[in-house]
Amino acid sequence: MRPATRALPKAMLPIVDRPAVQWVVEEAARAGATDVFIIVDPGVGELIERHFNSQEEGPLPGLEHVAVRAIVQDVPRGLGDAVRTAAEAVGGRPFYTLLVDNLVYPGGDVLPGMAAASHGDSVVCLRELGTEYLARYGFIVPGEWRSEQVVEVLGAIEKPGVEAAPSKLGLIGRYLFTSAVFEALNDVEPGVGGEIQLTDAINAVGEAASCLGYVAANDLLDSGTPSGYLEASTILGAAHPDFGARYRAFVKEFTEGL
Repeated sequence: MRPATRALPKAMLPIVDRPAVQWVVEEAARAGATDVFIIVDPGVGELIERHFNSQEEGPLPGLEHVAVRAIVQDVPRGLGDAVRTAAEAVGGRPFYTLLVDNLVYPGGDVLPGMAAASHGDSVVCLRELGTEYLARYGFIVPGEWRSEQVVEVLGAIEKPGVEAAPSKLGLIGRYLFTSAVFEALNDVEPGVGGEIQLTDAINAVGEAASCLGYVAANDLLDSGTPSGYLEASTILGAAHPDFGARYRAFVKEFTEGL
């Protein structure tokens, strides 16, 4: 996403009328979250605090009852380490983990379905992915299916490739964890890329028979690449309650003229 992210963090890039991170916080709020901790690089926390906790403009619409706080990850050591950074703030509570690069389609929230499937276990969101993703995502070792959308997770492998892939059910950026994931992360050694991989902790939780997978009905929008960013802006813009109709008419007229 360079040069767009040279001075502005990717999470703060605007998508339609708000930064990407606000879309994710709103999604968490719709699922009942009241405390949101955003893991950021050094120097980014001030931007987050200014946006969500402005004393001059007051709370953002729909987020009046959500407390948002930035937590700094001093050195990027991987997604697993980022999650571990929030351990003290989260305490022993179950918690959602949402990746800002991935946004839900309008009306496509997955967190309520994940919560309903939990029954005290961790739940990871899944989609059946094509072969081209096997070297880019983490994939689970599936066990028994509890329903059409819920499957037991016996383990997980980060970026397994075609030969080592245990399934085509990939992890897509939404998680509901119990505090057991922190214990697993404390035992995880650096994995793929020399990083603390969240997938390795999910593997440990799965091997302990305390993890389920929830297969989402829709893909998530990948706003972390230039093409995905354009697609996310178009889809979310077309669904906007205030100016979506006008934008859809423009896109229709524009594309018909190509």
